[in-house]
Amino acid sequence: MSSWKSLLLRIGDKCPEYNSSDPKEHIETCYGALRRELDHSGSDILPFLLQCAEQLPHKIPFYGTVVGLLNLANEDFVKKLVDNTHTNFQDALDSEDCNRIRILMRFLTVIMCSKVLQPSSIVVVFETLLSSAATTVDEEKGNPSWQARADFYITCILSCLPWGGAELIEQVPEEIERVMVGIEAYMSIRKHVSDDGLVFFEDEDENEEGLKEKDFLEDLWERIQILSNNGWKLNSVPRPHLSFEAQLVAGKSHDFGPVSCPPQPDLPSTLSVITYGKQKHDAELMYPQRIRRLNIFPDDKTEDLQPIDRFVVEEYLLDVLFYFNGCRKECALYMVGLPVPFRYEYLMAETIFSQLLLLPHPPFKPIYYTLVIIDLCKALPGAFPAVVAGAVRALFEKIADLDMECRMRLILWFSHHLSNFQFIWPWEEWAYVLDLPKWAPQRVFVQEVLEREIRLSYWEKVKQSVENAPGLEELLPPKGGTNFKYGIDDGSEQTEEQRLSAELSKMVKGRQTARELISWIEESVYPVHGLESTLQLVVQTLLDIGSKSFTHLITILERYGQVIAKICPDEERQVMLIEELSSYWKNNPQMRAITIDRMMGYRLISNLAIARWVFSPVNIDQFHTSDLPWEILRNAVSKTYNRIVDLRKEILSLKKDVMSAEEASAKARADLEGAEQKLMLVDGEPTVGENPVRMKRLKSYAEKAKEKEVSIRENLEVKEALLGRAYNENEALFLALYTKLSSVLKERLPEPSKARTLRELKSINADETAVELEEPSAMEMDDENGRAKESHSNGEKASDVYKVGEEAQWCISTLGYVKAFSRQYASEIWPLLEKLEAEVLTGDVHPLFRKAVYSGLRRSVSGYSSG
Repeated sequence: MSSWKSLLLRIGDKCPEYNSSDPKEHIETCYGALRRELDHSGSDILPFLLQCAEQLPHKIPFYGTVVGLLNLANEDFVKKLVDNTHTNFQDALDSEDCNRIRILMRFLTVIMCSKVLQPSSIVVVFETLLSSAATTVDEEKGNPSWQARADFYITCILSCLPWGGAELIEQVPEEIERVMVGIEAYMSIRKHVSDDGLVFFEDEDENEEGLKEKDFLEDLWERIQILSNNGWKLNSVPRPHLSFEAQLVAGKSHDFGPVSCPPQPDLPSTLSVITYGKQKHDAELMYPQRIRRLNIFPDDKTEDLQPIDRFVVEEYLLDVLFYFNGCRKECALYMVGLPVPFRYEYLMAETIFSQLLLLPHPPFKPIYYTLVIIDLCKALPGAFPAVVAGAVRALFEKIADLDMECRMRLILWFSHHLSNFQFIWPWEEWAYVLDLPKWAPQRVFVQEVLEREIRLSYWEKVKQSVENAPGLEELLPPKGGTNFKYGIDDGSEQTEEQRLSAELSKMVKGRQTARELISWIEESVYPVHGLESTLQLVVQTLLDIGSKSFTHLITILERYGQVIAKICPDEERQVMLIEELSSYWKNNPQMRAITIDRMMGYRLISNLAIARWVFSPVNIDQFHTSDLPWEILRNAVSKTYNRIVDLRKEILSLKKDVMSAEEASAKARADLEGAEQKLMLVDGEPTVGENPVRMKRLKSYAEKAKEKEVSIRENLEVKEALLGRAYNENEALFLALYTKLSSVLKERLPEPSKARTLRELKSINADETAVELEEPSAMEMDDENGRAKESHSNGEKASDVYKVGEEAQWCISTLGYVKAFSRQYASEIWPLLEKLEAEVLTGDVHPLFRKAVYSGLRRSVSGYSSG
C-alpha cells in the first residue's frame, strides 16, 4: 500500500505510521504526503479520501482539516472533491441510502468548519431536507404515513450540529436560527412515535399515556437544545481545525449546488387504517430507527457525560459496527480507539447489546455482535469481560419482562459467548432458580442456555461446567441419544417388527431403490400390520440408519424420501410422521428440529402439518417452559417465506433472460430473412445467392434461438405458477397459525374484564403460587468481576417474590410469542391483514390477543397510527 494511503487510513490512531500521538502532527504529516502526491496521483487520492471519510466517519474531523489545508495548496482539486461529494450526496438521497446521507452531511459540515464550504451552502441543504420533512407530515399536502422519512431528515440535520453548530452560529447566526425555528415548528406538528411493539421490556409497553418517554427525535432535539445553551461545547467531537485556524481562513470557500429530495409516495385513493398502516410499515423499513437505548447499567456507570456526548459516542460505535461488518477484529480495534477523552466501556456494552436485541431486527446477523463482543473481551481483558458479565446479570434480573424475541436472542448469544470461554460462568449465583417453579422465566432462561450449550458442545462438557452448582444438572436435557423402538437386545427373542426393521435396514444398506422398498412395504408390511405400525417401522428404521451424522440423514432423505412420501401423503399422516420422528429424537431437541426442517425442505412434511403438530396438546403444554415448539414453528414459517423470496429472485432473473432470448431470436431471424432475400431466380428456378452452408447455419441458429426463447418462457410460467402456489401456502399458514393461537389463548385467558393488561394478568392467582425468596438486591456491579454487591455466591439470591401462576405465565409467554411472530413476519402479514381481521381478529377475539398481534405489527387499534 502507498504510504499516503496508510497515512490517510491511520490518521488519529496510535500506530507506526505516525511518530507521535499528537493529532496536529498527524494532520501535518498526512497533508504533507498528500500534497507531494497530488500532481501525479490526484485522481487516486480524491476517491480514496472520500471513501475514508465515508467508511471511517469517526475520523471526519481529521479528514476535514486535511481537506482544508489541501484547499490552500490546490483549489481545483478541492473543488472537484466538493463536486464529487455533491454527486454522491444526491445519489444517496435518490437511492434513499440512509447511512450515506447522514455521513456525507457530517462531512459537509466539517469541511465547512475548515473554510472549504460556504456556511450558507450547508444551511440550504438543511432547509431542503426541512422543507421536504414539513411537507410530508402536513395532513393536507403530504403523506403523514411516511413520517419515518421526515423524522430521518430532521435527525440528519440535528446530528450535524455537534460537528459544526458553533461555526454556524458564529458565521450565519440568523440563517441557522431560521433552521432551528423550522425544526421547532416541525416538532410541533409531527406525531409522537410510540415504540409499542418494539420496546425491550414488556412493562415499558404499558406505560400510562402521561408517563410516555420522549421518542428518539424528541430526545435528540432536547440534547441539541442543551448543547446550544452550553455554548456548543462538548468533549466527544475533536476540533483539530482550530489548531490551523489562522491558515485555513485564507482558503477559498466553495459553493455546494442545490440538492433535491425524492418525491414522497402518493396517498392511496381510499385511505383506511390498514392502507395507512401498510405505508407506515414500508416507510419504517426504508428509514429504520438506528438505535433504541437499552439502559442496562446505573447512570453513574456511564460517567458524568453531557447528554450530547452520549449521542455522539453512540453514533461513533454504530458507524464502526456498520462499516466494519465482516471485519470483526478491525471493528473491535476501532471501537476501543474512538477519539474521545473519557472511558466508555459501559456505554459501548449498552450500545452493542441494544443492537443485538434491536427490534424488529438487528442491522446484522446476531453472530456478528457475538464475535465483536468476544474480540472486545480479548482487546480489553481488564475491563470489558466484567462489563459484559454485569450486563448479563442485569438483564437476567429483568428476564421476566424482557420481550420474548429479545429473550431468545439473549439465550442464543449467551450460550455461544460461553462456548468461546470454556463455558465458564459462576452458575452457583443462579442455583436459586431450582427453587422457582418450572415455568419461572429465570429458571427457563438457565435451562434454555444449558440446552443450547449442549448443541454447541456435548452433554458431559456442559455438565462439568455446572459442577459448582450441581443441582443445575436437573435442568440439563436428557443425555443425547436415539430412542429406537426396534433395537435388538443381546439374547432376547426377536419380535416380528424387529425382524421387519432388520430386513428393511438390510435392503437400504444393499442400495435397493425406493421403488423396490415401496413394493416390499405394500406386499409384506402394510397388509399385515396396518398404517400406524408400518409408518412407525419405516420412519424409525430410516431415521436410525441416517442418525450417524447430518450427512447420513440427508442421504437417506434424498434416496428414500419417496418411501416416506408414499406412506404419508396427507396432512394427517404427516402429523403422525412428526410424532414418530419426535419420539425417535426425544433426547435430542436439535436433531428433532433439524429433521423436521429438512423433511419440510424435501416436501415430505407440509407447513400446515407442522403447525398442526405444534398445536397438539403435548406441545401446547410446553409453550411457557421450552422454546422447541416455537423454534420448529419459526423454521416452518421462515422456510415458507424463503420459498417466496427465492422464487421472486428466479422470476426476476428469468424475465431478464426472456428479454435477452427475444433479442437473440429476433437477430437470428433477421439474419436469416436477410440471407433469404438474396435468393435469385435463374430460368424460373430459385438459385441460392448465399453460400448454402451459411444458409443452413443461419437457419439452425434461428431455430435454436427460438427454442431457447420458448424454453425460458415455459420455465418462467412454471416459476410464476409455483410463486402463486407459495403465496397461497403462505396465506393458509398464517390464517391457520393465528386461528390456532386465538383458539388456545381463548381457552386459557381470563375474562377480558379481569385481564385488560399484562400487568393485571400477572396478578391473577398470584398469592396461590407465590414462591417466597429473599429481599431484592441492588444491581450495582462494583467489584472487579462485575458482580452485584449483594449477590450471593452460595446460590441464595436477593429477588422479588415470584408471583405469577402457571396458567398466567403460559398466557404471558404465548402472547409474547404472538407479538414476536407478528413483528418478525409483519411484511407478510400486512397484505393479509384484511382477511385476518375478517376471519380471526373478529369482535369476540380476546383483547389481549388482538393487542399482541397489533403491537407486533405496530398497527393502531383506533386511528391511523400507532403513535
